[in-house]
Amino acid sequence: MILTDDRWRDLLHVRATNPGAIRQAYATRRRRSKLLSDQGTLFLVAADHPARGALGVGEDPLAMADRRTLLERLLVALANPAVDGFLGTPDVVEELLLLGALHDKVVFGSMNRGGLAGADWEIDDRFTGYDARTLVDCGLDGGKMLLRLVDSDPGTVPTLQACADAVTELAAYGLVAMVEPLPYRRSDGKLVLQQDPVSLARAVTVASGLGVTSAHTWLKLPPTDSAAVLGATTLPVVVLGGVPSGDPAADLASWGRTLRHDVVRGLVVGRTLLYPPGGDVGAAVEAAAKVLEAAK
Repeated sequence: MILTDDRWRDLLHVRATNPGAIRQAYATRRRRSKLLSDQGTLFLVAADHPARGALGVGEDPLAMADRRTLLERLLVALANPAVDGFLGTPDVVEELLLLGALHDKVVFGSMNRGGLAGADWEIDDRFTGYDARTLVDCGLDGGKMLLRLVDSDPGTVPTLQACADAVTELAAYGLVAMVEPLPYRRSDGKLVLQQDPVSLARAVTVASGLGVTSAHTWLKLPPTDSAAVLGATTLPVVVLGGVPSGDPAADLASWGRTLRHDVVRGLVVGRTLLYPPGGDVGAAVEAAAKVLEAAK
């Protein structure tokens, strides 16, 4: 599926003249009957970074700012039959719906994007995207929330409470709550992700206990070789792509090692696949699909 000049102009025209087309696109989307693939895995492409003001990839601080380019790359990724679906904020989900790219795909809505990248209040991550009721009304499959844990930052507390409430609400509707718990500390005013087993295992156990039930909770975790981290939960886990390392082979190897653990079900990757070195999105997505297939 290619985003030609005509299709791009049509999208802009609909945006300006027919906002009701979005509701219609939600209502007529062909939904997939089950969450997991026939192999029991889940492979999602993510693009919820722009709504948090995180636009940079590598040396380009505005890589994700060009919406047409982002959509073109997403169309390439979603065209691969191994990609089960998409995770994004309402604006990008709706653009893909209008382009007809989300039929027979799993779709997760991103819920909290208020912790703007680099802001003083970044850890107080307010829910500014989808809410649980809207996810149900729109026929989506679940909601994703980011939970950055910083013991020295009181903004962690309202974020914890909001995520717990969202887990409870999503479970009441029978939708998946995909929680991304990431332990951070501040160093010289900057947030630094803690990837040691102790910090990650603690984050896993905190996220697992959110809400009145964990029946519909999934965890989205960084790749790790630690059995202690992945052994800290029975909840289904998906591996997040994270910030591209600049070495695709190393990223793939890291994902592959994590995917072999019994609780890990799949991948949710954004910038690493959408903006690979050399720009070949199709090849990057295919390589990730092969790693997932080999591990399971």
